[in-house]
Amino acid sequence: MVILDANAILRYILKDIPEQAKLTAETILNTKILILTEVVAEIVYVLDKHYNLTRNVIADVIIDVLDDTECDDTIIREGVRVFGITDFDFVDCILFARSKSNKIFTFDKKLNDLIKQGPV
Repeated sequence: MVILDANAILRYILKDIPEQAKLTAETILNTKILILTEVVAEIVYVLDKHYNLTRNVIADVIIDVLDDTECDDTIIREGVRVFGITDFDFVDCILFARSKSNKIFTFDKKLNDLIKQGPV
């Protein structure tokens, strides 16, 4: 199993350095891939702050990468999905996704309200 870092995934998404995008694509095709939540958080940050992509576009491209890598992490998928349709930061979206199977203790009223509301 290979863990892809944020830079490799960003090259794959952006195709701004063609040789690195190609190597990442080949790795994805030929290897079992693991994508960590922390890596997705960095990708979200870079695409938002440095490339100024909209939240729904960010969510779409990350979901595409998860599909390409056969990543079956439902927490990441749900967190990315919620990020794309709300104004919550990515970590809160991951916490919301985790709240389906874990109790979340927070003083963040807005996050508590989202968790109590249930599925979005």
